[in-house]
Amino acid sequence: MSLLITKTTPKDDGFFMPAEFAPQERVWMIWPYRLDNWRDGARPAQAAYAAVATAISQFCDVTMLATDAQFDDCRAQLPEDIEVINIPSNDAWARDIVPTFVINHSGELRACDWHFNAWGGDYDGLYSPWDDDDKLAERLCAQRDIARYRPDNFVLEGGAFHVDGEGTVLTTRMCLLSEGRNPHLNEAEIETYLKNYLNAEKVLWLDDGIDPDETTGHVDDLACFVRPGEVVCLYTDDPEHPFYDAAQKAYQQLSAMTDAKGRALTVHKLCCTKDNVTLPQHHDVTSSEQAKDRNSEELCIASYANFLICNEGIIVPQYDDANDALALQQLAAIFPKHRVVGVRTREIVYGGGNIHCITQQQPRTQPT
Repeated sequence: MSLLITKTTPKDDGFFMPAEFAPQERVWMIWPYRLDNWRDGARPAQAAYAAVATAISQFCDVTMLATDAQFDDCRAQLPEDIEVINIPSNDAWARDIVPTFVINHSGELRACDWHFNAWGGDYDGLYSPWDDDDKLAERLCAQRDIARYRPDNFVLEGGAFHVDGEGTVLTTRMCLLSEGRNPHLNEAEIETYLKNYLNAEKVLWLDDGIDPDETTGHVDDLACFVRPGEVVCLYTDDPEHPFYDAAQKAYQQLSAMTDAKGRALTVHKLCCTKDNVTLPQHHDVTSSEQAKDRNSEELCIASYANFLICNEGIIVPQYDDANDALALQQLAAIFPKHRVVGVRTREIVYGGGNIHCITQQQPRTQPT
């Protein structure tokens, strides 16, 4: 078993979550397999996950978690340099169930093991059961001998927040104040958890996300930090675009914000897709009482903002859309010292997420 730290928080112990743009040791992913979420026996999604993992492996080590039943098939579909280990899961959203890693200035690594309830539990969660997903962080920490914190009675997913590594957290009220997560806590109490477990000084609240129905508005579809004092924000001038209201509002809110260091944020615009991405007309997903139905022609949350910063690489969703190249061009301008790599991820967005949702970075530990 991993060491569970119960008497203190990361802030008490001098641990903090680095920004995604800080050096990374590895990226964790989870192999998809659910027939009631992924179409055509999950094969197209598996190919897309393998493509994402291969792109990331140019910049960082990758470890894929696979259930016992899927292990051999997963191993066969991935390059040899991508590690595969056996840990059970209910689905494949690493950002939300792999622990959030924290480090200190002595070169030590620990983990935050949030409570997970499938984005809303019995109130409005997306599948059941979620017990293996909730236990995954503990099992991973036990395998790798990583001490972990488990905040009492606090539900949180990794896609619900971003940090700048210098004391600032970015999140949405739509998500963290939703009834399915922590209805017993108010905004100030939730801020206290975020500050104590991420070692932060200031929480920046956007009102809404672009995904009210699945993740209840995760911020990683909308905005993220790119450098200290700088954020990227999804943006469109098209009032007919389904993300128009949330993107416009977020841009205005971010433009008026200052971070924990008192810096006014520089806000970079990132385009939306030109056309809506919807589920295919013949969407071959097995119907199940244990998971949300995915109906043909349902709107998908196809956001270019759901990219991963990975050392010298930026791994970006591509949708076979007219604005794919523009998104890569804009991100190349925002990240001039990085290599921007696009990966076709329609099959992942059909299941409810994207590149950032299916990855979780482990920071590099370096004594200072």
